[in-house]
Amino acid sequence: MTSCRYEVQHRAWQSHCWRSALLGMLVVLNSIGAQAAANWASDLTPLSANDWDRTKARHLLERAGFGGTPTEIDRLARMTPRQAVRYVVRFEGVDRTRLKALPAFEPSGIFEPGLDPFPVSRPATTELAKTSGAALGVKVKQAGNRRMQPVVDKFFYWLRASRLETDRIAYWWANRMLNSPTPLVEKMALFWHSHFATNEEKVRDYRKMLRQLELFERDGLGNFRTLVIGVAQDPAMLMFLDAGVNVKGALNENFAREIMELFTMGVGNYSERDIREAARAFTGWYFSGLDFKIDPAKHDEGEKEFLGNRGNFDGVGIIDRILASPATPAFVAGKLYRYFVREDLTPELKAELGKRFKDGHYEIASLLETLFLSKDFYAEAAVGTRIKSPVELVVSTYRMLGLTSVPGAPDFNLLTESLGQRLMHPPTVAGWSYGRSWVTPSLLIERGNFALDVMFPDINFIPADRYPVYPTGDEIRQVHDRIRAGSDMTAATAPVAKDGGMAMMAMSNQVDHAEEFNTRYASYRGWQMAIERVKPIPRDLARVDLTHMVTSAGLATPAAVVDYFAARFLSVSLDGTTRQKLIDTFEAELGTSDVQAASSYLEDPLRVLLHMLLSRPEYQLG
Repeated sequence: MTSCRYEVQHRAWQSHCWRSALLGMLVVLNSIGAQAAANWASDLTPLSANDWDRTKARHLLERAGFGGTPTEIDRLARMTPRQAVRYVVRFEGVDRTRLKALPAFEPSGIFEPGLDPFPVSRPATTELAKTSGAALGVKVKQAGNRRMQPVVDKFFYWLRASRLETDRIAYWWANRMLNSPTPLVEKMALFWHSHFATNEEKVRDYRKMLRQLELFERDGLGNFRTLVIGVAQDPAMLMFLDAGVNVKGALNENFAREIMELFTMGVGNYSERDIREAARAFTGWYFSGLDFKIDPAKHDEGEKEFLGNRGNFDGVGIIDRILASPATPAFVAGKLYRYFVREDLTPELKAELGKRFKDGHYEIASLLETLFLSKDFYAEAAVGTRIKSPVELVVSTYRMLGLTSVPGAPDFNLLTESLGQRLMHPPTVAGWSYGRSWVTPSLLIERGNFALDVMFPDINFIPADRYPVYPTGDEIRQVHDRIRAGSDMTAATAPVAKDGGMAMMAMSNQVDHAEEFNTRYASYRGWQMAIERVKPIPRDLARVDLTHMVTSAGLATPAAVVDYFAARFLSVSLDGTTRQKLIDTFEAELGTSDVQAASSYLEDPLRVLLHMLLSRPEYQLG
C-alpha cells in the first residue's frame, strides 16, 4: 500500500493521499474477506483454552467494548476464554466500585412545567397563544407592540436549550463509554440507539432522550421482550413515531410498521393488513410528560387478526405475537451478529443463531456469550474486518491513549457529526448505515483530521454551546451585533441587501407596531437564553504524553517505537513497505536513530508519527 506523508499544517489529506488511503482500505477488506473459508468461519463451537492468547483478548475488548490498554488486554489474556467472556458479558470479577464511581448526568435545570407538552411547531405555538391567551407557560401581553414576542422567544429558547442539553448528554455518555468498567453496556446501548432510532430534532425534549438512553443501558443486555415493550412504551419513541395521534377510528401506522420492519421481523414477513391490525392494537397509547399512559376511550378494543392469529390484542399482545414468529429471532440475532462479528452471514448460520436466541428465551447476554466464545468470532474472516463507526473510532482512540475524560476540544458532538454519526441524532428511523458507508473519500479526510486534532489541537476552536455555529449562526450573530451597536429590534432584524446595506423594510412603523412577533429576534433571544442557562461542556484538551509512554516502555530505536504503536493501536498488521516508510519518516523527524538521545524533544516527532499511523486505512478497522 502507498504511504502518504501528512504534514501537520495541512487540515486535510492531499487528493492522492486520500485516494490511495481509500484504495488501501478496500484492498485490506477484500483480501481479508477472501479468507472467509478459513478454519473456524461460521463455527459456533466454543474456543478452547489452548487457542486463547493476547491477540484474541484484544479482539474481544475491541468488539465487546471500545478497545483496551495493554494492561487491560494482559488481564484478560491471563484468563480462560470462558472466564474472559463472563468478565465482559456478565461482569464477573469486575471492580464494582469503579461502576458506582461513574457520575450521573447533572441536568442544567432548564426545564419548566409550562414547556410540556411542547407544540409541534412555531405556528402551533402562536395559534395556541391566540386561542388560550398563553403558551409554554407565558401569557400574551394584553397590549402594546409584539404581544406574542415573549411566547415566541420561549419557543425558540426551548428548541435551543433542549438541543444543547442533549449535546451534554451525548458528551456525558461518551465519557461513560471511555471509563466504564462494563463497556459492553455502553456498546449495546449504542447498538440499540441505532436499532430503535429516535432523533432529538423531533422529540425536542432532552429528558425523554436521556430516559431512553437509560432504558438501553438498563435492559440492553437483558430480555429482548422486556426491551421491546419498554421501547414501545417509551415517551421518546411514542413522540418520534406519532403515537399520540394513533387513535380509534383514525389510525397512524408509523409505529406498527416500524416495529415489524426495522425492530423485530424484517421486510417480507408481514402484510399491510398486519400493519393496520397492529396499529389498532396500539391505539390509545400516549405519554404525559415522562410517563406512559393508555387512554381507554381512544383504544380499539375490537377483535384483530394479526399474523394469522385472532384475538382482542392490545399492544403487548401484538408484541408477543411478533416474538412468536419464526422470523423474529433470526432477524434480531442476525443484526447482532453483523454488529459484533462480521457482515458475511450465511442463511444457515443466521437460522442457527435465531434458534439459539429463541431457545434461550430471547436473553441477549446469553446470545452474546455464544458469539464471543465461538471460534467463528476469532476466525481470520472476523478479526480486523469491521470498519469502526465514528463514535467507536473516537472513543477507542481516547481509550487506547489512556485518557480518562473526553476532551472538550475538538467538540465531541460536532466531531462525530463531521465523521457521520452524531449521538441522539440518527439520520432516519432506520438508524445509521454501518460498514463501508463510514469511509467515503470525504469521510476519510475527516478521520485524518480527527487524528490531527488529537495530536495538534486547533487553537481556533470555538465551542458550539457558547457561540452558535449551526446554519442560523451567522444570522443570530448579525442580530446580536446590531443590537449591541444600539439598533432597535426592527433595524437589528432587517435582512442584508445584496449590496451590503440594509434592505428596505416591507412595512411602515405603524404596521411594525401591529406585528405580533419578530421571528429573527426570537431566534436570537432564544439562543441567548439557552446559552445563559445550559451548563457549559468542559473545554479541556487531550492530555497526551507520548514521551512518557515510549520511555516507560524502554523503546530505543525508531523501529521499536513504530512496532509498539502499531501493536497498541492497530488490529491489522502493517505491510513491510508501509512499516519501513513510517520508520524512515520518524527517524528523519528525530534527526537520529537513538530515541533516548532525542528524549528532550521527542514529543512532537512522536505526535507526527502517531498522526500518520491513526490516519492509515488499517486504523479504521477493528
